[in-house]
Amino acid sequence: MYIQNIQREQAAEFWKLRLEALKTHPEAFGSSYEDQVHTPMNEVELRINNEPDNYILGAFTEEGQLVGMAGFRREPGRKVRHKGMVWGVYVVSAHRGKGIAKQLMAEILRRGQEIEGLRQIQLSVVTANTAASALYKGLGFVGYGLEKEALIVDGRLYDEEFMAYFLG
Repeated sequence: MYIQNIQREQAAEFWKLRLEALKTHPEAFGSSYEDQVHTPMNEVELRINNEPDNYILGAFTEEGQLVGMAGFRREPGRKVRHKGMVWGVYVVSAHRGKGIAKQLMAEILRRGQEIEGLRQIQLSVVTANTAASALYKGLGFVGYGLEKEALIVDGRLYDEEFMAYFLG
């Protein structure tokens, strides 16, 4: 297994994984499969950046198959540039329980230490996703808020916890 930035040439593979995540775990993401499925590939390509403060990590098998991902972007505004955000963390079911999400998150935290002026990395997690919540807490993220009924999926309401990792 190796972790590296997803490249624009890998847009189709990335988008297939992203749509799988949205379809199989709709409660875990703010975006929906139905809203994203018809996105043109040129728009997907434009979402893939390889900047130190805006990238999508991929977890690849030794054979080069993309089996996990996590996105990171720094807030652009002058008053909020000290914050970054993790989004879209997902690992295919056949590869769960192998520490892949932890590797992806550890790499984001490592890179965060190298971004000048970055003081915290934030994310949100549906409270029903206890495995993800435990992973983030184990890495040092702390909760700072709870949004009741943040998402509604198939008539079911989900709460979302906001978490932050404070750098250095």
